[in-house]
Amino acid sequence: MKLFIYVSILFLSFQPLFAQAENVYDKKVFNINPKYYQDFLNFSSDQVNKTRLDIFIQVPYEEIQFIKSSKGFSAAYTVTVSVFDEDKEKLLVEKSWREKIDVTDFEITVSKSNFNLSMKSFHLTPGKYFITTSIEDEDSRKKYSSENIFTVRDLSEKGSLSDIMLISKQTQVEGNNKIVPNVSRNITAQKDGIPMFFEVYSGSPADIKIEFKIMDQKEELVYSEILNKHLDSGRTQVLHTIQNDSLGLGNYLINIVVKDSAGEELSEVNKTFISRWIGIPSTIQNLEKAIDQLIYIASPSEIDFIEETEVQNEKVTRYLKFWKQKDPTPNTDENEIFNEYYKRVAYANENFSHYIEGWRSDRGMVFIILGSPNNVDRHPFDLESKPYEVWQYYELNRNYVFVDEIGFGDYRLVPPLYGDDFRYRN
Repeated sequence: MKLFIYVSILFLSFQPLFAQAENVYDKKVFNINPKYYQDFLNFSSDQVNKTRLDIFIQVPYEEIQFIKSSKGFSAAYTVTVSVFDEDKEKLLVEKSWREKIDVTDFEITVSKSNFNLSMKSFHLTPGKYFITTSIEDEDSRKKYSSENIFTVRDLSEKGSLSDIMLISKQTQVEGNNKIVPNVSRNITAQKDGIPMFFEVYSGSPADIKIEFKIMDQKEELVYSEILNKHLDSGRTQVLHTIQNDSLGLGNYLINIVVKDSAGEELSEVNKTFISRWIGIPSTIQNLEKAIDQLIYIASPSEIDFIEETEVQNEKVTRYLKFWKQKDPTPNTDENEIFNEYYKRVAYANENFSHYIEGWRSDRGMVFIILGSPNNVDRHPFDLESKPYEVWQYYELNRNYVFVDEIGFGDYRLVPPLYGDDFRYRN
């Protein structure tokens, strides 16, 4: 019996980061999460010499504005997808649509676990395209956009593979599988494995082998598996879950290769994803480095205790226990200090990296310990002094001076901090 699958568009749970006040040091919004997620997927088209490109747009509820309505609370936003030629000179097709959300409970609107998901399909000739996506909130008028170069693949050859759709949720509806895409590509591997969906295309029935591989950031193989599969004539849909609970934090790549019965390679496709662990903020992608970054909030003995075990699960347990003891709201799912601390680390890496990573720099240290200053007095071009900045914290009645001694953006704290000043303050 042939397996039929369709995509469900609804809201699900995911964990975005704790909101942060505006940062006066840099006027960019201090939010390392994207305002919306997107995924582009190639599938076989029913139009001759075309490929179907499905574009998914996932918008967190916390990024749109809800207003009081007769039904409870409502929000609406417009999505626009524009497809240009590769040189960005000619608009080929554009689709714009409105998304409306109605909820009865205010708590739903501010929950960090809800989002809205929508999708549109485009039938395009294989080739490279410049694609822009944007969303605009109807009430706040805030607009966010993304620019992308994307290759629409030719799927007409025997054994061709569609792109890989990672799956967030699966249910059965009237005997058919109903799947919801994991557009953000965040995987909590030790919970449900890595579920995915893809299609294989063939002009006639055939027996094939499907090879699955996972590579880490160093392009080292961390997982492999072979699946024997019988292809129907035309379109064969494949649901498969990689059961691997040994992945660490970080970025990974899934590689799928289709081979015929003689072992000849027919098609290959890749998909990147982010491996997460339950209870650890999505900003953390390397546990060992995250433990090193505790230097501003943990004592040397606390760090040594976490690091001294070689058993990975025990190390994670100790690490999470450390943060649980600092949780200001232990009866809730969110640990605000845990999330905030590593948001500051990520921001420091993005804004203060120079010869060393931003979190190790003097500006990064102060930012992680004290947060965003109330005011920054910059002096980059004074004639009689080296470039310097003064960070002012009004509530603490403190100023911190950073001097670029060599003129290449390497700002050092003058005088340096010692002792208890290294300890984080929320």
